[in-house]
Amino acid sequence: MKRSFLLLVSIVLLFSCKKPIEVDLLVINANVYTVEDTNPKAEAFAIKEGRFIAVGSNDEILKGYTTANTLDAGGKTIVPGLIDAHCHFYGLGLQQQKVDLMGTKSYAEVLDRIVAFQKEKNVSFITGRGWDQNDWEVKEFPTKEKLDSLFPNTPVAVTRVDGHAMIANQKALDLAKITVSTKVEGGEILQKDGKLTGVLIDNPMGLISAIIPKPTVQEQIQALKDAEKINFGYGLTTVDDAGLSPKVITLVDSLQKINELKIRMYAMVSNVPEYVDHYLKNGVHKTDKLNVSSFKVYADGALGSRGATLKRPYADKENHYGAMVIGNDEFKTLAKRLAGSPFQMNTHAIGDSANAVVMKTYYDVLQNKSDRRWRVEHAQVVAPEEFEILNNNLVMSVQPTHATSDMYWADERLGEERIKGAYAYKKLLEKTGRIALGTDYPVEHVSPFYTFYAAVARKDLKQYPEGGFQKENALSREETLKGMTLWAAYSNFEEYEKGSITAGKFADFVILEDNIMEIDEDQIPNIKVKATYIDGEKVY
Repeated sequence: MKRSFLLLVSIVLLFSCKKPIEVDLLVINANVYTVEDTNPKAEAFAIKEGRFIAVGSNDEILKGYTTANTLDAGGKTIVPGLIDAHCHFYGLGLQQQKVDLMGTKSYAEVLDRIVAFQKEKNVSFITGRGWDQNDWEVKEFPTKEKLDSLFPNTPVAVTRVDGHAMIANQKALDLAKITVSTKVEGGEILQKDGKLTGVLIDNPMGLISAIIPKPTVQEQIQALKDAEKINFGYGLTTVDDAGLSPKVITLVDSLQKINELKIRMYAMVSNVPEYVDHYLKNGVHKTDKLNVSSFKVYADGALGSRGATLKRPYADKENHYGAMVIGNDEFKTLAKRLAGSPFQMNTHAIGDSANAVVMKTYYDVLQNKSDRRWRVEHAQVVAPEEFEILNNNLVMSVQPTHATSDMYWADERLGEERIKGAYAYKKLLEKTGRIALGTDYPVEHVSPFYTFYAAVARKDLKQYPEGGFQKENALSREETLKGMTLWAAYSNFEEYEKGSITAGKFADFVILEDNIMEIDEDQIPNIKVKATYIDGEKVY
């Protein structure tokens, strides 16, 4: 009896005298939202070799771990590193080198910005992005006459905000050999009175893209670094770039390996036959910073340019249904091919007809397969019958700010009944169990706090409309945070390495100036990032 008691005392003393473990960083006195169901809140955590190794109370962490580097968060809110599940990271970087047309309120303002840009930069081919005729007093596509008079000898091609329409001047059209007789499937070359207007929608834009001078390697590197700096400022630590070439992906990989690019990237390979052949032959490429395991496919265009494919005609354009960017047979053949590979298929689908083709094809080719997580990018207008075939083999990847950007005119395009199945994020979540949230920047603003606000309040930045747009499809704050962290990681097959503040995962986290989970709803867009960390290293 005495011997047993002494043994017990010895064991207690052994553990009570156990030395604290040396770590690289301790974070204490924080309001931590871990995004873990079993341990949703914490006060502190320890980091060693780029990973969280313990998460708990101040007392637990300070007793069990020691370090030369302690960060006292002073009660600030900490969330996992934010993930943008659908964006155009490289495109955002390139845009910093082009004319910015975001927020223009008229075609005249578009022209003024182009003139000012060319006066400053004097480039040989003027490109840019961001105009939206739906924001103008005259909500019609522009025509090229004024561009022709301002730039008779310099080609100009500037893209609509959604990337699915372009206005080009005659010089650019001539260089691309586009005439009134040019035909391209999967889009439109607009004409008026038998003459080109300069507006190209979807696939015909490729004729112009083919003649635009390619950026130099140094310009590409600068674009990637510029985009990274912007993203870190908003607490984004992983970006899902929706459509890249193998050359850009290789450049990203090389910069990450020499620590010149620290951001993590899930890179979707653009659906170009030679790109598909290359990656299906060589297989998935995965490092701690880069994940190349999916293909980005376009089913249709965008609603704003009436390129989204609808089952019934547009409510505001008689006998117009939009157009599929890819043929149905081609899409199904590609889906069957990818179903036999380890790669995900991530398809842009806006209109209810396009969503029907995508969702039914996914359903058919994945019937005997489990945990494939094929993604529907946008899932913007979904008919009632398609909601019924959704399951957890599919991931809905949506962008909440699209709802609050489109709400002013979407009902005009769709009509009173069809709008009810549009931007239905809550219903999509209920049918699939998870939802991945992104921005689609530079179509929308980079800020994940605008995304968060649009998801929970369903309002624009002017707090319109009162009560929210189709508020029945708002997400809770908890669902929204998961959609920007753990569920976004899940959509990338990365939930075991990121997406929550959990022992064993990468030490990616963000310190916020305000408590995003409790602050007044209308103050969410104004939240600022105090610091951004990747692998326990402060990058912003």
